[in-house]
Amino acid sequence: MAGLNEMTSDALLKLKDARDAVVTRVVRLSANRRRPVFVAIDGRSGAGKSVLGSMVAEALGAALVQSDDFYASDILDDAWDVLSPRERASKVIDWRRLRTEALEPLLHGGTAKWHAFDFALVRPDGTYPARREPTRCSPAAVIVLEGAYSSRPEIADLVALSVLVDAPVSVCHERLSAREDKEFLRSWHARWDAAQDYYFSKVRPRSSFDLVVEN
Repeated sequence: MAGLNEMTSDALLKLKDARDAVVTRVVRLSANRRRPVFVAIDGRSGAGKSVLGSMVAEALGAALVQSDDFYASDILDDAWDVLSPRERASKVIDWRRLRTEALEPLLHGGTAKWHAFDFALVRPDGTYPARREPTRCSPAAVIVLEGAYSSRPEIADLVALSVLVDAPVSVCHERLSAREDKEFLRSWHARWDAAQDYYFSKVRPRSSFDLVVEN
């Protein structure tokens, strides 16, 4: 489970409480509903979204989708560097692919199939190829999408429950440092910290979520 080793016992207990709160909300939303319940679990990198998403999906037998699979991996390093924080936050995920290849098929009761980018095969220009083997996701009564930017306006019309996993920036950075290469993180923070600051202050501030989890 991504991020699990970086969590303290107190943080894990909080996430278990958060899981129960999300499950309770989803059960209420599911009553007399024919369409699957779509839950978006958003938050900064290192906040604990992946851990909570896995917990919720396991508890509900939900379909689990990671927004990171749809990273805009065809954009060059040089192109990212000239974009503003607002533009980076807007372009980082290929929302059209996420909707058409994963979310809409699952919401209509079908199996979803997509090709995630291959993080291990970065090219010299900063782009990544897609994995040869597709990711497949079977239909379920609940769909969980976890990842930073997972509740952007581009998919807001599909979301039944938006969840923010909130943690101090310093704590998020400590967790990232525990699992990522230092050189990689240096360039990652330079590119993405400002984009996340913009997104969680201007696009999806704390007050805009249905449920906020402190972690």
